[in-house]
Amino acid sequence: MDGYPEEYYQFFIHFNEGDFYTCHDLLEEMWLTDKSNLFLKGLLQMSVALYHYSYGNLKGSRAMMRAGRQYIQSYRPIYWGINLEKVSRFMENCLLIIPQVPDKVPYEMTKELPRLPLLILYLE
Repeated sequence: MDGYPEEYYQFFIHFNEGDFYTCHDLLEEMWLTDKSNLFLKGLLQMSVALYHYSYGNLKGSRAMMRAGRQYIQSYRPIYWGINLEKVSRFMENCLLIIPQVPDKVPYEMTKELPRLPLLILYLE
């Protein structure tokens, strides 16, 4: 073990499986113990953005992705074993793809939304 919280390791598993709701819970638990850790807040908001996108909340997805990207900038290039250059590019690419309008699409239409790029997270 590298000394990271157990929730952090669990976050990688759930993120790579696409379970962004659980990622939110795991990251929030860690972030609430250290609210000054904006790196965790950035990953948390990225996870929330991906979850919002999955059910058609485009406005929420854009807002969370933008905020999350801002939070991780001062931690680049690598922090807590994550290559944040890759994560930042992923977030930028998502923001280019997430439709600007409408703010929401009905859940049954979410399968018609453009696919977001795939990001596999791992400890460097």
